[in-house]
Amino acid sequence: MSEIAEHTGTRKKGFFAWIARWLFTTNHKEIGTLYLVLSGIMLLVGGSMAMLIRAELFIPGLQLVQPDFFNQMTTMHGLIMVFGVVMPAFVGLANWMIPMMIGAPDMALPRLNNWSFWILPFAFTILSSTLFLEGPAPNFGWTMYAPLSTTFGPASTDYLIFSVHLMGISSIMGAINVIATILNLRAPGMKMMRLPIFVWSWLITAFLLIAVMPVLAGAVTMMLMDRHFGTSFFNAAGGGDPLLFQHIFWFFGHPEVYIMILPAFGIISEILPTFSRKPIFGYKFMVYAIACIAFLSFIVWAHHMFVSGIPMAAELFFMYATMLIAVPTGVKVFNWVSTMFKGSLTFETPMLFAIAFVILFTIGGFTGLMLAIVPADYQYHDTYFVVGHFHYVLVPGALFSIFAAIYYWLPKWTGRMYNERLGKWHFWLSAISVNITFFPMHFLGLTGMPRRIPDYALQFTDFNMIASIGAFIFGLTQLLFLYNVVRTMFSRRTDNLPDNVWEGAHGLEWTLPTPAPAHTFALPPEVK
Repeated sequence: MSEIAEHTGTRKKGFFAWIARWLFTTNHKEIGTLYLVLSGIMLLVGGSMAMLIRAELFIPGLQLVQPDFFNQMTTMHGLIMVFGVVMPAFVGLANWMIPMMIGAPDMALPRLNNWSFWILPFAFTILSSTLFLEGPAPNFGWTMYAPLSTTFGPASTDYLIFSVHLMGISSIMGAINVIATILNLRAPGMKMMRLPIFVWSWLITAFLLIAVMPVLAGAVTMMLMDRHFGTSFFNAAGGGDPLLFQHIFWFFGHPEVYIMILPAFGIISEILPTFSRKPIFGYKFMVYAIACIAFLSFIVWAHHMFVSGIPMAAELFFMYATMLIAVPTGVKVFNWVSTMFKGSLTFETPMLFAIAFVILFTIGGFTGLMLAIVPADYQYHDTYFVVGHFHYVLVPGALFSIFAAIYYWLPKWTGRMYNERLGKWHFWLSAISVNITFFPMHFLGLTGMPRRIPDYALQFTDFNMIASIGAFIFGLTQLLFLYNVVRTMFSRRTDNLPDNVWEGAHGLEWTLPTPAPAHTFALPPEVK
């Protein structure tokens, strides 16, 4: 009996030690893993909401949910996918890769790193709890426009405001950590213009985060003041202006779009050279283009507001500024294509997702140019054309780059090789279904179907049915990805994998020449 009790006590002790390890860890790899696991969980939650939305829109009429609950789903889906899926996934990739890429022992502020992660599960628990509190959940869209959110918003909106504050605190702390790490912990010989482009993209993204997250905090704080403390920031009856909220929100919101895509640019700029067996074309111009995009993202916010009654001079300025941002983006696309040109290309799963990113993100960029033209935007605004546009940017853009990064770095992280056949099945099903889902939305928008409605006229039925079928296929396909990753993590370790599993693929040896970045450095004798 004593042996059984001792064995049980050892198991309990081992369990609590395991919990404590992950709860108090300051290891950048473990924290990166926690971010990625959280992102995967929120992807299942937010994706389930998207499936519910598409199920309701499969045919006209109300069949599954009431309009108020439909609006709650659109609100929560947007917030969870932006703040709970894309951003934590990129922060997880940054935690994993930046110290290794610059030769640092860890992140510069390890305890802050731990804290910035553990805030997030509580933030998303609070956000998700709004669906189960007494009374309706927030139902005014993920943009939280006043006066809907200040005058008519449900009581649970206060929980949403608190959760947004927590997310912002986490993002700012993570950004400070990234900047401190890159600027202070580079290995000897790692000059700024030798940094991998993924590191550059995150350095610039971190400055964007520090600049714009306080703006969102200010907006939701003013919402809280209007709701409970008698102020009238956004109430016209009290001397406020509802348009003020839109200006503040989109001054945050448009740089936020680039916060969700600049790390993706860095990932693609790592993957394409590897599978092309060539250094990246125009390294310096790629860095300058990222910086230029980040700067221009601050002066284009009002292209979301062309129909709000802003002056004609402002409309012209924001139209031209928005079209100008296509130039550095075009430079990046040109350089990616030039990197592949005459390269020794192979088409493993990360490369397939990277190529799909280049093609489909470019389609999203073209529809963005259409929306930038003021007279055209008057027709497209608040239609499904806009939904198709930004989903082409964020799904084949941000989400595909995350898939590519995980497939690309998973063998390095685990010492195990994922199943390539399952990876390619995941790619082809995702690439086909994502186009089936979102391309018809452009036609729906051009024919006048408004967004954020649970019911619609009969003439929109066919395209909505096609989009819903594509969404169901895309959603189920991600279970294949989840299975492949979990299977790889817990499979038998492959000890004969080289340090860089892709370097010798198909018998083609290659190295990046100067000035492109190398990832390992020998310490000088005085450091040793």
